[in-house]
This record gives sequence, structure tokens and C-alpha cells, in this order.
Amino acid sequence: MKKQTSDRPEVIEGAPIRYAPQNELGVVFLFSYIAKKWRLRIEKIKSGYPDCIAYQKIRGKEKRIRIEFEYKSKNFKGHGHDPKKCDWIVCWEHNWPDAPQNLNIVELRREFGLGFNVWIVPIREHYQKKINDPSFKIWSVPSQAHEGDLILFYFPHPYKYIANIFVLKERAKKIEAVWKEGKDYMTRIERVCYLKSPIFFEDLKKHRILSTAHFVRGKMQGRPNATEYWPYLYDMIIRRNPSKKQKLFKFAPENL
Repeated sequence: MKKQTSDRPEVIEGAPIRYAPQNELGVVFLFSYIAKKWRLRIEKIKSGYPDCIAYQKIRGKEKRIRIEFEYKSKNFKGHGHDPKKCDWIVCWEHNWPDAPQNLNIVELRREFGLGFNVWIVPIREHYQKKINDPSFKIWSVPSQAHEGDLILFYFPHPYKYIANIFVLKERAKKIEAVWKEGKDYMTRIERVCYLKSPIFFEDLKKHRILSTAHFVRGKMQGRPNATEYWPYLYDMIIRRNPSKKQKLFKFAPENL
């Protein structure tokens, strides 16, 4: 017999269900609860594409809105839907940074206050001094990074530590890169705090839990999502830098 897990989805507050949706049906249910916020009148929900026809009241008139429900926004592409025949994607998680611009993507996770991700971003040696330059407000970030997400900048060899924590001021957009030819996912960032007592890679390797994290086992390569390990990272940061607790207050793990 397969062993059952006790893990449960994220708890959501102010919603008609206790836990976060795990599929498209949960998305439809939450959408019906919050549709009034966007002044939507639902005309039809059907099995064919698009899933829903609604009308949005704008300045006394009604505009027809074609809506497709997806658990994750990128499923829209996987299902082979024609973007020209849809106006909105309503999803639990928006993970499609290259979505066509004509599609308005409504991410219910954000609407219900389940807020931020934590990313670890290594910085090449050439740019390590520039992170402290106030004029550098645009930075290359993971393609799925959102407004309000945290970036923990990691300085590789010879330092091998995290000492700079920034917050994203807007969602990542693919634009002309500042640091290379061509395009990259860039966004405005703002410093949250600088850690006088950095978090060294060796510290992570010695930690009972963090030593098992994918980003530690992968030697901090790429731009990993470290959200599930944020409670342990946060605890280590505050223990070493108690004066930063106020700066990081809104990013405390209980606010995830």
C-alpha cells in the first residue's frame, strides 16, 4: 500500500476553501467567488474552448471577455489554444513569462495574498561591485520572478556568500539586456538590506536541512527558487544579523 503523506497545500485566508487549489476545478471555484471584484457578469461556463464567456462593466457599458481557466498559465500553450480566441487566462500560478501580450493573465494566488518567492541569483565577479551602485536599478532575474519576490544575491568564488537581499519592484520582462547583447528577463530591484554577517556556502553545507536543498547540492548554480527553504534561511540570517529583523519583517516566513 502506498504511504499517505501528511503534507497539505498552502492555506488561504479570506476564501471559501481552506487550502489552495490543486487543479483547474479549484481555479474555477475561486474565480466564481472573486469575479465580482472585476465587475464581471458570467454568461456561460462550458466544456469547449474558451471555458467561460463573461461581460465586464466598464464606464456604464459591458465588454465581452473570453476566459480560459488553467491551473498554471503555461498549460494554455501546452493545450494548443489559439491566443487570438481568448482575452483572459485565469490561473492559480502564472508561470508563462512569454505569454502573448493580448492575454490578460489573472493569477489567483496573488489575489488571495499568497505572496512572494525567494530566488538565489549568483553574480559574476565583474558585476559584484555594481550591485552596490545606486544607479543600477535594473537587473537580470529569473524569468518567472514576480513583483514582491526576494532575490538573495550570491557571490561565488572566492567569497562564496550571500550578503545582499533585494526585492523586485515589478514582474520580470524580456527586454534588451544591460549586461549582454540581445534580450534577457530584467526588472527593477530595490535593496532590502545588506548583511554585515553574510551567509557562507559552507554554513549552508553544514546545516541539517539546508544541506539537502537542491541549490546547495547544485553548488548554487543557475537561479534556483529557494522559497520552500526560506524559513531556514531567514532564521540563519536573523540569528547572525538581528538588527535586520525589522527590515525583513514583511518577508517573515509566516507571510509566505
